[in-house]
Amino acid sequence: MTTAKQFEKQDTQVIADREPKSGAELLLESIAAQGVETIFGYPGGAIMPVYDVLPKYKELRHILCRHEQGCGMAAIGYARATGRTGTAFATSGPGATNLITAIADAYLDSVPVVFFTGQVPSNLMGTDAFQEVDIFGMTLPVVKHSYIVRDPADIPGMVAEAYFIAAEGRPGPVLIDLPKDVANAVTTERHKWRPYPKQKPEMGQSADIEAANELIRNAKKPLFYIGGGIAQGDGVKELRDLVERTGIPAVSTLKGLGSLPSDHPQYLGMLGMHGLKAANFAVQECDVLIVAGARFDDRATGKLDTFAPHAKVIHMDIDVAEIDKLRKVTVGLDGSVKKNLAALNPGKPDCQDWLDLCYGRREEFEWDYKGAQENAAPGVYAPKLLYDLSRKADDSAIFTCDVGQHQMWVAQHCYFDDPKDHITSGGLGTMGFGLPAGLGAQLGAPNRTVITVSGDGSIMMNIQELATLNRYGIPLKIVLLDNSVLGMVRQWQEVFFDKNYSEVNLDDNPDFALVAKAFQIDAFTVNTADEMEAGIDRLLKTDGPVLMHVKIDPNENVWPLVPPGRSNADMMER
Repeated sequence: MTTAKQFEKQDTQVIADREPKSGAELLLESIAAQGVETIFGYPGGAIMPVYDVLPKYKELRHILCRHEQGCGMAAIGYARATGRTGTAFATSGPGATNLITAIADAYLDSVPVVFFTGQVPSNLMGTDAFQEVDIFGMTLPVVKHSYIVRDPADIPGMVAEAYFIAAEGRPGPVLIDLPKDVANAVTTERHKWRPYPKQKPEMGQSADIEAANELIRNAKKPLFYIGGGIAQGDGVKELRDLVERTGIPAVSTLKGLGSLPSDHPQYLGMLGMHGLKAANFAVQECDVLIVAGARFDDRATGKLDTFAPHAKVIHMDIDVAEIDKLRKVTVGLDGSVKKNLAALNPGKPDCQDWLDLCYGRREEFEWDYKGAQENAAPGVYAPKLLYDLSRKADDSAIFTCDVGQHQMWVAQHCYFDDPKDHITSGGLGTMGFGLPAGLGAQLGAPNRTVITVSGDGSIMMNIQELATLNRYGIPLKIVLLDNSVLGMVRQWQEVFFDKNYSEVNLDDNPDFALVAKAFQIDAFTVNTADEMEAGIDRLLKTDGPVLMHVKIDPNENVWPLVPPGRSNADMMER
């Protein structure tokens, strides 16, 4: 992350350089100055001046994706796998609008990405010119900050500030819209850019810390509720230390997975709509809920006024707007989650009966993979496949996935040792996310095994990125779970719409293994349980990109399931 002090120093150095340069050259030079190594992009008319000078900047690796949405999702995957800010390019008009889904995804999941769009020349803006859209206005609700460049001399300071804003505090996307005439204009000027203001000290007040300590110390049924802010706030070590010092059990959100290792003795699992029973019951019965980097999302809480009904709440979040927004708290600790976790020191509360209850339930509701697979035989039982895959994969494996039933199975059954091990679209729930996010993650973490789990509905949303895998030899491992239906929609129609199956049938899918081979990607199909082990071994041992096409039962559902508008205690089961 660029600090305010580094920003000021960099700003001074740029101003001292008076060599004539075009706006396009200043843009790429300024991006490189931020330490950016990889750009995901797709060229077009309005951004062509940037691509014209791009070959000069050898320090910038450009990845040509096959759709602007793929560029944006790849930048998100890169950012989440590396902890650095992602970068994506697109041209004006449809290029820019194709980025909007990725921008919204980054916004709702608080991912630092700087998006650059070309724009028609300044004198044509507002005239409905060819490939003109007001991308600045369109994206206002889903960006942390945005700019339209009016003068090339502003670019160095503007770019530096954009990367700083994207990463500081609660991360998020920033947009820079560059008109074509500004990209072409040559200048010797470098406007002095205001240094981004230093942040207030990122620590809750000592009185608040002590109030939180007191609540935890006196709790009889305390529980940690862990969200994605732990990873984004670099607080994994501090969280683990506090959890172990206090001996308190913990649950996590979808984005909080991996903050505690999946096999941690105090971890009860994911909570929420498809959360594990031990986790949901613990939340409903706790008397002190310690919320760290989570925001009470509806998929985690169920019916909000029934969520943790007996609990006093301690809420830690870097975004003060999240505190008291959905749930009234007893103690709010804004600022750095990392520092607040480190400051808490309540000792171990006296709650042995509670621990026995929580861990007894975890054991009672433990998944019976063998029995479930026997019931599913001879077909493949997806949860067992994913369980076996994640245990056979390297300990440093990263899973990216799309949205739907397979996403929930990954969350429930795969092993995660770190939050960066699990990359999925949380807040926006974007189908088509997994494949481009996986290639971005693999490029950001080339020494790690990256596995994308997708569904037959989701993969068709951005299947063109198989060409990107082939072009750059990106060794992504793809597990495609194919049930020939839109699985999650079909499940809801079965359970909540009286089996009125409407527009969910995908039985005219192509042979996905043949499709992958047409893109020159190694591929094979697994149809039965007897083929699972060999399929997993082949997937993991293949050097380059590979797709494992797995046929599964279209009637298999994700359980447990909390019905909409119901308490998390009201879980439906098979």
